[in-house]
Amino acid sequence: MKTTFSGWRYLWKSEDIRRKLVITLVILAIYRIVANIPAPGVDFAVLAQFKALSTSGGSFVDFLDLLSGGTVSNFSLLSMGVYPYITAQIILQLLIPIIPALQRRMEEDPREARRWQEKWTYYLAVPMAALSAIGQINIFNSLSIQALQQPILEFGFSADLWLNSLTTLLAMTAGTMFAIWLGELISEYGIRGQGLSLIIFAGIVAQMPSNLVSLFSDRDTALFMFGFTLFIIILTVFAIVYVQQGRRNVPVMYPGRRMGNRMSMPVKGTLPLMVNLSGMIPLIFASAILQFPAILASYFVNNENAGVASFFTGIQNFFQGTGTSNWGYWTLYFFMVVIFTFFYTSVLFDQQNYGDNLKKAGATVPGVHTGTPTQKYLSTVQRRITLPGALFLGVVAAMPFLLGLLLGVFGIAASSQTSVFLVSSSGLLIVVGVVRDTFMNIDAELKLHGYQDSLLVR
Repeated sequence: MKTTFSGWRYLWKSEDIRRKLVITLVILAIYRIVANIPAPGVDFAVLAQFKALSTSGGSFVDFLDLLSGGTVSNFSLLSMGVYPYITAQIILQLLIPIIPALQRRMEEDPREARRWQEKWTYYLAVPMAALSAIGQINIFNSLSIQALQQPILEFGFSADLWLNSLTTLLAMTAGTMFAIWLGELISEYGIRGQGLSLIIFAGIVAQMPSNLVSLFSDRDTALFMFGFTLFIIILTVFAIVYVQQGRRNVPVMYPGRRMGNRMSMPVKGTLPLMVNLSGMIPLIFASAILQFPAILASYFVNNENAGVASFFTGIQNFFQGTGTSNWGYWTLYFFMVVIFTFFYTSVLFDQQNYGDNLKKAGATVPGVHTGTPTQKYLSTVQRRITLPGALFLGVVAAMPFLLGLLLGVFGIAASSQTSVFLVSSSGLLIVVGVVRDTFMNIDAELKLHGYQDSLLVR
């Protein structure tokens, strides 16, 4: 990291790096401009009243809004962001070990299999975006009808509504695909491989100014909240970096090289296994799964049968509740994140196939037979070190609930509790991860351009 810090001032001296940074900033600016364009058919008067009622803190709208940069509550064209693409990517990754034909394709030609996976991720992202748009419209209309007795957007496929509904659905789906396209442009012409991450990053960071204003809205607690926020952010960022950088270095012996008639001695090396191999995916996947019951219940809350309507209203309230009173939701969220972390890590690790790869290279783990025994040993080690990483992600997911309980003891209002991180705890994890990855990417670009310590070779 020393190289990166000392070389930061040389970034603009490299024309290629300067061009990539400018392209990245311009595309992110375009994304934020489009994020403020509302979807067609929205009743802005009803939307304004609904937003005013949902600012009590810890609401379902606030929870979704924090990860979208405000596009959800504004009913923007980019309300779903790039999350349908991420969901499609997760689904395909999980299908590979389940379907033998896909598993064989991945093992026989990994490069071609990755191209196939990328292509079908784009295809699957389209229906995922459409389903997400329908779910968002239904659940917001349901909440608005409960609160204001009128919907935010007239949506349905009856004879008099189908054209307007289809237009809204196509516009929101196209908005998601546009956001994905912008992310791919950044990865190709801007900062390499960071397009989608930076798109999500931009949406999260965009919420910081408004949350900072909300933090100081109460003059009586402003000073306390500022000090508490600063302490919590520093502590959380340190924990995130510490866990994300955590590695277990498994010793590996590589065979010596033949040089003429002589054979060199075996080389000692290490195979680093990550404590948090799955990154943010378990949080995103768990939150997406927990949204489905609320989305499905929104179809039945206005049922003519009072018992059916009451039952599904209760389900919707449970899976929408992100405040401190709904401890059942947060407990379920915590355990789902932990379970998904183990499951997704196992899927990713098995796809790496370290046992066969080490065997092909002639490398061995001391005291372990090559091939399948090596893979089993490494899988066991990976599961053991995944436990602290999984528990950490679970705590990060439940952090708003835990901090809400803590601040409630001091009598802090719920509206201030939601602004403690300036973004959500999950959003802070994304922000720190993206900043770290971007920093390392720029460091690699500097080295490719001949930068070493204090010299930048042109």
